[in-house]
Amino acid sequence: MSQRMQLNLASEPFRRDRPMLVASFVVALLMVAVLGMLITLIVADREQSRDTRAEIERTTKRLAALTSEQSKLESILRQPNNAEVLERSVLLNMLLRRKGISWTLIFSDLERIMPHNVRLINVRPQVTSRNTVLLQMVVGAQSTGPVREMLVNMEKSPLFGPASMQNWVPPSQNDPLYRYRVSVNYARKL
Repeated sequence: MSQRMQLNLASEPFRRDRPMLVASFVVALLMVAVLGMLITLIVADREQSRDTRAEIERTTKRLAALTSEQSKLESILRQPNNAEVLERSVLLNMLLRRKGISWTLIFSDLERIMPHNVRLINVRPQVTSRNTVLLQMVVGAQSTGPVREMLVNMEKSPLFGPASMQNWVPPSQNDPLYRYRVSVNYARKL
C-alpha cells in the first residue's frame, strides 16, 4: 500500500526556504545578543543610580549636620556679649582681604595692557562681596584711540574682565587730557 503523491512542478515551483530560515535564525541570535546587552546596561545603570542616590543621601545628611552646627554657632555669636567680638572679627577679616591686594601685581598687569600714551591718573581696588577685586580707574589720554585700545586689551586679557566706561571728561584749559572713568574686574586671587 504505497501511497503516491502527485507533485506538479509547474504549478508549485520549488522554493528555497533554507537561506531564509538561516538568515532568520542569525537575525534572531543578533536580537537575543542585543537584548542581553540592553539588560546588562539596564542593570549597570540601576546599580549606578543606586550608588548615586546613596551618595546624595550621605551628602544631604552631612549638609544638614553642617547647617545645624552653623546655626548653633551663629546663635552663639549673636549673643549680646559676643556681638562686639563678631564685629571686630568682621572688621579684621575685611582689612586682611584689603591687605591681600598686591599693588605691585596690579601695576605690573596694567603696564602690560596699557598703551604707552595712556596715563593712569587714579586707581582704587575694592574687594566685592564675592571676594573678587574690582578696579575703579581714571585714565587720561590726548585722544580717544589709545583708551579704546586699552579697553580692547583688557577684554582680551585673562587677568581682567569686561571693562565698563562710566563717564568721560573732555580736555579743558587746565588739563589737556581726555579723562575716562573705567571699572573692570581683576581676576588675580587675593
